[in-house]
Amino acid sequence: MNLHYNLSEASSSSPWLVLIHGLFGSADNLSVVKRHFEKTHNIISVDLPDHGQSPWSEGFSIVDAAEDVLSLLSSLNVQRAAFLGHSLGGKVAMQIALRKPECVAALIVADIAPSAYTHRHQSVFDGLNAVDLENIQSRGDADKAMSKFIDEPGVRQFLLKSLYKDEHNHWAWRFNLAGLISSYSHIIDWPQDNRQFSGLTLFIKGAESDYITAANRDDIAKHFPHAKAHIIEGTGHWLHAEKTAAFNAVVSRTLNKAERL
Repeated sequence: MNLHYNLSEASSSSPWLVLIHGLFGSADNLSVVKRHFEKTHNIISVDLPDHGQSPWSEGFSIVDAAEDVLSLLSSLNVQRAAFLGHSLGGKVAMQIALRKPECVAALIVADIAPSAYTHRHQSVFDGLNAVDLENIQSRGDADKAMSKFIDEPGVRQFLLKSLYKDEHNHWAWRFNLAGLISSYSHIIDWPQDNRQFSGLTLFIKGAESDYITAANRDDIAKHFPHAKAHIIEGTGHWLHAEKTAAFNAVVSRTLNKAERL
């Protein structure tokens, strides 16, 4: 699959950084990271399959998405890069590192583990399905419909970033809502194998998030035996948006370390 991406080049000699967003997101979600590093790194911001402006698939797969990102890098003649993925993007980045370790200068995983998760998005599914795309007049109408199921205004605003008017002036979601819901059991799962990545790896956790807990330690150690961890206080799952300066600072230290290796 030919993924949509945004490219920001600093110089021909600058290292490469690949940014991968989470579920129901797009390449723009990690723009606060891109802006911070675009003077020192060549940055590829990817739209995953079924998200943003990338094509829709017949069924989302973390492994297939990882292969699609690797194909994109090959087409751009990028042989080695640092990868930063948030949530679902973190799962994709981890699969890239496990399958093509020679391509990964550093792996930075934001608030997700190499684990199978339980269902936790039903309210989001219900909220999105409550939006009557044929009859809403504005994003405000969509927000009101979602608010009956999704309490957090920040989550609704995140989702609304993907609401747009198509070439026929009809409201539509940029992500493949039906397809992602049907693939959800695969999205929250994790492939069971013994692959390992021994390179530079950092897991960043939001202190108030439950996406990484003590229960995930064995899974992390199994696949990433040299992984380090950093906890950002006062933030939850959206740590890069809620504590941008702290997040970029810890990412910067890891990228600087990768340059010295």
